[in-house]
Amino acid sequence: MKKILYIHGFGSAGSTGTATIMRNLLYEKDVRVVSPDVPVSPLEALQFLKDFAEQEQPDLIIGTSMGGMYAEQLRGYKRILVNPSFHMARLLTFRGLGNYDFQNKRADGATRFKVDKQMIAEFKEVEKLSFKGLTPEDKKNVYGMFGRNDPTVHTQDDFTKVYGKEHFVVFEGEHRLNDKILKHDVLPIIEEILVL
Repeated sequence: MKKILYIHGFGSAGSTGTATIMRNLLYEKDVRVVSPDVPVSPLEALQFLKDFAEQEQPDLIIGTSMGGMYAEQLRGYKRILVNPSFHMARLLTFRGLGNYDFQNKRADGATRFKVDKQMIAEFKEVEKLSFKGLTPEDKKNVYGMFGRNDPTVHTQDDFTKVYGKEHFVVFEGEHRLNDKILKHDVLPIIEEILVL
């Protein structure tokens, strides 16, 4: 059985509908999708994901938005970055500090989280690690997928500057994935990478 680690976006949880749709699409292909809740603290999140990936040894990592930023930093794995948000500190500074509701049910029961100056400072630290220490193998194993009409994140130039255009994909969509995009745009790349 092959395994995918899915890393959700900001303010979400492992219970996100994206992970559920992926599980349904891949069930008959004998692929397991694991999707943990990512800690709110960026420094904790990155270490948690490194440890989780080492323990689970996924055949593929898929990250969306903030999850795409984290996935980019998990060296040594095949990865798909969907609308990766490489500039979370700037995005959150623009959106403003304060309390926010989680968009999906968290395993620990938490329903709210706080964006404060410490979180933004931690995102700045984590962002400094993006694109560092890449090997030629890493560059071959990373795909970037970008919604043509994404109103939130615009990091195509960041991606192509480092990874080139060999695995650069633009799909008809916005920031969030839906079942149609997952089925028609993401699934074929998963099948190609995992040779399903």
